[in-house]
Amino acid sequence: MSAGSIFAVTGLTKSFGEGETQTLVIKGIDLSMAAGEMAALLGPSGSGKSTLLTILGTLMRASGGTHTMLGVDLMHASEAQRTEFRSKNLGFVFQFHHLLPDLSALENVMMPAAAAAGRETRAMRQRATELLDAVGLADRREYRPAAMSGGQRQRVAVARALINNPVLVLADEPTGNLDRESADQVMDLIRSINQTMGSSFLISTHDEHIAAQCPRRIELLDGRIIRS
Repeated sequence: MSAGSIFAVTGLTKSFGEGETQTLVIKGIDLSMAAGEMAALLGPSGSGKSTLLTILGTLMRASGGTHTMLGVDLMHASEAQRTEFRSKNLGFVFQFHHLLPDLSALENVMMPAAAAAGRETRAMRQRATELLDAVGLADRREYRPAAMSGGQRQRVAVARALINNPVLVLADEPTGNLDRESADQVMDLIRSINQTMGSSFLISTHDEHIAAQCPRRIELLDGRIIRS
């Protein structure tokens, strides 16, 4: 891994099934990202984008190759080590916000930190409050998801992804369920967070308008990177 890189994968492969039914989805990918980068990950359906994000997020183990982040060999780490690494260093934003309907915005933002620690603390509540303020939802802290718009719910999801000060946020179609205005607001927010807080973002998208807002463009086709 080169100096300044937060992660690097080399010769990365992922297959599903065995024998005659085996399907190779990721086909020898080499990729790295530097601290503070904001990159779009593009490719048609079936190109391997979601599989690659899932592997980079340590939610799935690759079949072959190397996967290193912050100097840790995640390819050979135990599941317990990978889980601990994920909770400390990675954040996730999905197309569907996956907020818990019975929790307030503040409680949803705190959830990853509280789950990792086994309890809620005053420091977590303060951090969640600051994040909701930062994403423009200071007046929605006690609202439940059903009382918020789609764009507001996605901003809560972005705040939740940041609760543990992640080095890298992986976003899988984070604006795919939003109208254009709300999508642009979420991207403005992500760009601001990237610039002010320093978290790197890798954003999977089908939307060229969204991709154009990212300084770096990574393209996948049939399990291989054709542009990075």
